[in-house]
Amino acid sequence: MKNNKIYMQMIFIVSLVAMLGSLYFSEIRLYEPCEMCWYQRILMYPVVLLSFIGLIKDDINVRLYVRVMSGIGLIVSAYHYGLQKIPALGESANACMGVSCTVQYINWAGFITIPLLALTAFIIIFILSFLIKKD
Repeated sequence: MKNNKIYMQMIFIVSLVAMLGSLYFSEIRLYEPCEMCWYQRILMYPVVLLSFIGLIKDDINVRLYVRVMSGIGLIVSAYHYGLQKIPALGESANACMGVSCTVQYINWAGFITIPLLALTAFIIIFILSFLIKKD
């Protein structure tokens, strides 16, 4: 189906933008990623590769792997955002190694942080993976 290819392209673009955004923050702005940020990267970066392979091989079964990775990433990102914005959760973040997981390098409009950007990308990818229908 033509829509399947469009959805897979959208997944690729969203995951690529998320990956490049994370690299921009760490390599250009020199924000050191915390432990939770690394987990989110570990879940997002393969989505770029999987969706690209799915596009090249015209294989919609990739959607299942993308769905699992984005679903787990969605949970991790939501928890990380909660650590930053809910004081009671943030107190338990002392277990993070290196940079604290409560550090907010950006705080646009008082609520947009890096974990929220990752959460948004994971939600979009997760929804798109369900829109891809088996032929």
